[in-house]
Amino acid sequence: MDPEREEGETHHLPIPTSPETHRRSICSNCRRPNSVCLCHALPAKPIPTTTRILILHHPQEAKHKLSTTPILTKSLLNATSITGRRLRRGKSPLLDHSPPAIYLFPSTTSSPAINISDFKLSELKRNGDDGLVLIAFDATWKHAKEMVKASEGYLSKFAVRVCLGMEDERVSGGSIYDSELILRKEPFGGCVSTMEAVARALRVLEPNGIEIEASLIGILKEMVRLQAGFLKPMNPRPKLLKMKKLKEVEECESSENEKL
Repeated sequence: MDPEREEGETHHLPIPTSPETHRRSICSNCRRPNSVCLCHALPAKPIPTTTRILILHHPQEAKHKLSTTPILTKSLLNATSITGRRLRRGKSPLLDHSPPAIYLFPSTTSSPAINISDFKLSELKRNGDDGLVLIAFDATWKHAKEMVKASEGYLSKFAVRVCLGMEDERVSGGSIYDSELILRKEPFGGCVSTMEAVARALRVLEPNGIEIEASLIGILKEMVRLQAGFLKPMNPRPKLLKMKKLKEVEECESSENEKL
C-alpha cells in the first residue's frame, strides 16, 4: 500500500497519449495533461443549477488545450456541450421542443441584445414546466460571430439574445484578472472566456448565483495559474494597441478643448 496515499483519497490514473506517450500523459478525470491537472480544484460533486446550460463547441476550439468547456461541463451538473458550427433543429434534443432560452453574445447594431441584468424569464414563451436554457458559444471571436449568425434564424423562434453588459470594442481585451501573463487575448474589453461568461450569467439567473459564480471563477483562476507557468508573456495585438492609443489621444484633445 502506498504510504503517501491517505484513506479515501482518489488518485486518477494517467492516460498515455500518442505519439508522445513517453513525454506526456493525460488525467483520466479532467482530461488535462497531468502537469496542469485540475482535479484538486473541481467540486467534489457537480454543482446543481435550475438553469440548463448548453454550449456549442466549435470543432477547432474543441481541440484547443485552453478551452474551458470541458472543465465547465465537469463542474456543473446540468451543463452539456455539442460540437458543431451552428444550431438547428435535430442538433440538440434539449432545444428541439423550443424551451424558454437565452443565448449569450455581445450586442451589435444589427442584432441588439438585452443586458442579462434586465432580463425577465416571464417574457419568454413557456412550454409546460420547461426550465430556462442558457446557450453559449465556445470559439474564437471570428468563429463565434459566424456561429451565432448561422444559428440565429433557428434560435429567434424561442430564444432571446442577452449580453453581460461589459463589452467595449474601444478597449483592448485582457484576461480574467490583471496579469502580464495573458493566456488568450480577447478582441476587446469585456470579452471573457466561455466559462467566465457562464459564471457571470448564472450569478444573475440562479438563486445562489453568487456562490456558483465564485466556485467557477475560482476553478478558472487556478487553471490560468497552472497554465501561466508554461507560457511567455503575451504582448497586446498591434491593432488593438493602436485603437487604444487613438482613444487616449481623442480623450486628451477633448480635455484640452474643454479647458479652452
